[in-house]
Amino acid sequence: MGKFSRDKGKRGERMWAALCQEHGYDVHRTAQCRGNTGQAGDCEGLPGIHQEVKFVERLNVREALEQSRRDAAAGGSHDLPIVAHKVSRGPWTVTMHAEDFFQLYDAWARSREQG
Repeated sequence: MGKFSRDKGKRGERMWAALCQEHGYDVHRTAQCRGNTGQAGDCEGLPGIHQEVKFVERLNVREALEQSRRDAAAGGSHDLPIVAHKVSRGPWTVTMHAEDFFQLYDAWARSREQG
């Protein structure tokens, strides 16, 4: 991977973290992105979510989601894998497996019934 691609990836991770912070979540790039090894997501700060961040014009969504799933499992956590992705001048999109979506939705629906 060339320097331009790495720099664009880092910029995307910072942009994603900033968007999360705008919504009140203390998300930041992980130590992995600062040169440490491991199966950490690209960003951290959303408990229970393994965040893979992609800032590319053409994304293989299945491959990126599989990477997020594989890294989350390798880390030994039960975090839900997501891919946060965007293209230049486009909005952020979050992709996840349907089963994970329904797990989140069910928890949200139960909280509304109780509240």
